[in-house]
Amino acid sequence: MRLAELSARSGLPSATIKYYLREGLVPAGETEGSTWARYDESHVRRLRLVRALTEVAGLALEDVRRVVEALESAEPGHASRGAAQWPLSAPVAQEPSEVAVRRVDALLARRGWDLELDSPHRRTLAAALDTVDGLGLPATDEVLDAYAGAAESVAVVDVPRVLAEEDPLVAAERLVVGTLLYEPVLLTLRRMAHEVLSARPS
Repeated sequence: MRLAELSARSGLPSATIKYYLREGLVPAGETEGSTWARYDESHVRRLRLVRALTEVAGLALEDVRRVVEALESAEPGHASRGAAQWPLSAPVAQEPSEVAVRRVDALLARRGWDLELDSPHRRTLAAALDTVDGLGLPATDEVLDAYAGAAESVAVVDVPRVLAEEDPLVAAERLVVGTLLYEPVLLTLRRMAHEVLSARPS
């Protein structure tokens, strides 16, 4: 497809696509003559990914670049999926306390979860525990276990859908987009459940 069709398919202006091409966020098209290039479905997918990362996740272009580079450089399989998802973890402004880190490690041990040692999710969760604790709303082990159980139930549904994709790059892209687009669904369902349970007679 030409640039105009790529713009129509992706919903992005041609000028934005050209900028992403110059920045290396989207691979170059197949050159046809001095002023034309041809694009395919992989370009549509990449533009949708970049759009999801910028518009839905609110990532800066430098963060988007890290996700894209991780997708392109990671080994197929679990490593590529982790490399794609890790940059989505919220950056930690302040190092979490040792107490919070130990609580996260204890949660992982209780759940039997084998998380990579350098996974940013460990630090992000520990920092979140410090925050709620500092506000006088500490998350007890009972609460953490309940949340972890609910999250695992969701993952049991999510992960097979990603693993069913044979192309590892497409699988990693779907993981990123699915993570970003379904998190608002999960958050809203939680709020709906709060509203329903709050209205029930005690």
